[in-house]
Amino acid sequence: MSNDQLELPSYLHHTDEVKHRLAEIRERPTVMSLSGLTRRFESAEGSITALDAIDFEVRAREFISVIGPSGCGKSTLIRLVAGLDTPTAGEIWVDNQPVSGPGADRGMVFQSYTLFPWLSVKRNVMFGLRMKGMARSAAQKKALEWLDLVGLADFADHYPAQLSGGMKQRVAIARALANEPRILLMDEPFGALDAQTRCSMQSHLLKIWDAVDITILFITHDLEEAIYLSDRIVVLGAHPGRVVEVIEVPVARARHPDQFLSGHFLATKKRLESLIYDPETHSKRRSERMSPVAA
Repeated sequence: MSNDQLELPSYLHHTDEVKHRLAEIRERPTVMSLSGLTRRFESAEGSITALDAIDFEVRAREFISVIGPSGCGKSTLIRLVAGLDTPTAGEIWVDNQPVSGPGADRGMVFQSYTLFPWLSVKRNVMFGLRMKGMARSAAQKKALEWLDLVGLADFADHYPAQLSGGMKQRVAIARALANEPRILLMDEPFGALDAQTRCSMQSHLLKIWDAVDITILFITHDLEEAIYLSDRIVVLGAHPGRVVEVIEVPVARARHPDQFLSGHFLATKKRLESLIYDPETHSKRRSERMSPVAA
């Protein structure tokens, strides 16, 4: 039986438990804000707008995913937040400070495995700490603590080539978190993994997030992954990338795989599918954004 044949609750319906959790999140301080964020690129054919007037805020210890169709500017967005690119217009603020480049307040995990192959797992995690001037003994102790958190303490002296893809990403997460950023930026970090490993990594990430005081901005193209992980989902439309809708996920925490078949999960997935894959919805939402407000 397809989702269309199921009698699903509205994705806007929240149980009392979910309402309480979302209300508590809204009371937290804002860690990051994006205001009017726009990025245009020049080409031989003229100016191309990748992102147009992106606005949203992220609260402390919130898990936000950004999804959208191919070409909507997801990776451009996270590069701007990371300070690896410069916006054409608009602003990004982290802890009331404008973002003007990379900073220790933001850690980054990429889809590709960005570990140093000539360094052991432990020394990969130590790298940023040593660059900041931390003594070797202190950096080693801290690296081992983070490796223990991600379940890789027994592999501290291994090299990246000896690890599976999922293990490499856990090392990358430990390396990013070892510098104690305020926000962890993740650009489709599980996109290159097989389905089984991806599911395992999602569970690992939720356990890490639950144990660490960290806010996560997560880029993905996988609708189920976005629902399973997130408190809110920012949906971008394509050409140019604009915020189509921000969805508060109506699925209770703690998350577990059985929820993939729950009514609230399926209703949210159905809504995301309509926003991302239905061009009429995109056209209507753009028209609504451009129409003057009635007096």
